[in-house]
Amino acid sequence: MQPTTEAVGRLAWNPNKLQRSERNLPHTAGNLVVHLIFSTKDRKPLITTAIRDDLHAYLGGIIREMGGTALIINGSADHVHMLVRIRPVHAAAGIARVVKTNSSRWVHGKFKVNFAWQTGYGAFSVSESNIPAVSRYIATQEEHHKKQTFQQEYLAFLKKNKIVYDERYIWQ
Repeated sequence: MQPTTEAVGRLAWNPNKLQRSERNLPHTAGNLVVHLIFSTKDRKPLITTAIRDDLHAYLGGIIREMGGTALIINGSADHVHMLVRIRPVHAAAGIARVVKTNSSRWVHGKFKVNFAWQTGYGAFSVSESNIPAVSRYIATQEEHHKKQTFQQEYLAFLKKNKIVYDERYIWQ
């Protein structure tokens, strides 16, 4: 359907005279910021100080390779928090799968340890205006976990985000 003269003004609409960028009208835009949380298998304290910095850098590299941006990555010996900006073409499930699979394989190869992530993960949307608060929260993980376990923290996230859960299946 072509626009009428009334819709485009007095000039006649001619699709052949449009510049290349004007012909490529379909465009996907998005600002998707996700707070990912996942723990080591059985919440074992496998993320030692010897591997933590390298692991966090590697996790950020995976996000970068997927066209996203890792805003902050931190955690403790048994879990990781990642605040990431992802492209609209990616789903949080795909990001979590790729990050966990590749980083687990990398830790096995580089550090020769039996390392695995839990099966599940948490993915929580974050508004642009809330990025500073979430970043501060992630940056202070070690201090935070002097008062609260990962399990307590994760259940609080689920409740705060009104996510219905069955505790029998969360920790697998």
